Amino acid sequence: MRTKETIEREIELTRTRLDYYIGKEAEILNEDVQQYTIGSRSLQRRQISLKNIQDMIDRLTKKLEELEAELAGGGRRKAVGIIPRDW
Repeated sequence: MRTKETIEREIELTRTRLDYYIGKEAEILNEDVQQYTIGSRSLQRRQISLKNIQDMIDRLTKKLEELEAELAGGGRRKAVGIIPRDW
């Protein structure tokens, strides 16, 4: 079993990463677009995929909720398998 200090450290690290990704998302939405022009055609491209950033934000938010539940004594989620039998 992990100690309270270990869980708190992991929560702090996860919050820091989450803040970074939220800031990066705002950056992408505001600017961070490359524009190319070739002849009469132009292309705009983002350097980092917004979808990837949003997926990571969702993952970090879920991880943070799990860590806070573990710290509060709720424990981690457990997977349970049920095998139906015909007797």
